Amino acid sequence: MKIVIAPDSFKESLSAAEVAAAIAAGLREVWPQAELLCRLMADGGEGTVVALVAATGGEYRETVVRDPLGEPVAATWGWIAESRSAVIEMAAASGLHLVAAERRDALRACTWGTGELIRAALDAGAERIVLGFGGSATNDAGSGMLRALGARLEDAEGRPLACGGAALAQLARIDLSGLDPRLAQVDFEVACDVDNPLCGPHGAAQVFGPQKGATPEQVRQLDAALGHFADVCAQTLGRDGRDLPGCGAAGGIGFAARTFLAATFRPGIELVAEVSGLEQAVIGADLVITGEGRLDLQTLHGKTPMGVASIAKRHGVPVVALAGMLGEGYQQLYGHGIDAAFSLAPGPISLADALADAPRLLRQRAVDIARLWQLAKG
Repeated sequence: MKIVIAPDSFKESLSAAEVAAAIAAGLREVWPQAELLCRLMADGGEGTVVALVAATGGEYRETVVRDPLGEPVAATWGWIAESRSAVIEMAAASGLHLVAAERRDALRACTWGTGELIRAALDAGAERIVLGFGGSATNDAGSGMLRALGARLEDAEGRPLACGGAALAQLARIDLSGLDPRLAQVDFEVACDVDNPLCGPHGAAQVFGPQKGATPEQVRQLDAALGHFADVCAQTLGRDGRDLPGCGAAGGIGFAARTFLAATFRPGIELVAEVSGLEQAVIGADLVITGEGRLDLQTLHGKTPMGVASIAKRHGVPVVALAGMLGEGYQQLYGHGIDAAFSLAPGPISLADALADAPRLLRQRAVDIARLWQLAKG
């Protein structure tokens, strides 16, 4: 019996490694001799550094940078010496989780710390930098990141702009003469699961601003400011990429990555699956078990379980998904490679209890799956 365990993290509860360990423990209760292959997954957001470092035998590094409101925070990133690659999650420096709910400020939050992490990777000699976008507190189109890397953004009087997306409304000039020249020698790869443009009804401010505390009026203000930033960028560079897929990712930092870093974009799960060797592991497997905190209609759009399922289906391997919660429309996953989905909760349970008891619940659901599989196979 060969089983591949390929989960994402369960946010606010367990890392992907902890999820995989709990599932493996349950399976071993029923199949002590089974070959269990664990492959840690992520979709470009939280857990991307862990998944890629684990898959490559890399190492963790820590750099003190500015958080979204300019205060110091120790941010962890990954270093893969063999390929001279750095793996950076922007959320480590610019994440929503770094700012208490009552202090969140979508107008002022800044990606400066993400730029500092890129600079640390350049100092380490990186030739390739993988950027995971997701979970940001920011809506500044990556302008803070650019400034940390040496660009100068000025108002009509030649003064440096304040940090944050709202200040971009005052932008008159972009000076790239101080931009770190090492950036041109590095291949940037963005792991991202959204394809939103920078502006408009599907843009960074309209879609993601409210999640970061922006009021309807602030959303309109930010959308206009990002549009003005794109105008000045187009005047400066002679090209306009604001409508390219992914430019609205993580508060618009995708726009800066495409426009100034010449980054290529890939679905996060595709990149992580490739590096972790998921497809090779799936070949000849009897079963694949995946999962994440919530399964619903959004899972269809580039989330980990669907990426895992698409690979498994190419090799005719059935897929079972586990989730903390089964949301509206999860049944539609059955037409896209997920063969069965189960919630961890055994009955009515508070969110706090579910989070705290997640390892035991995962282990028990794994036991249930194994026993049901035994019965079905006779």
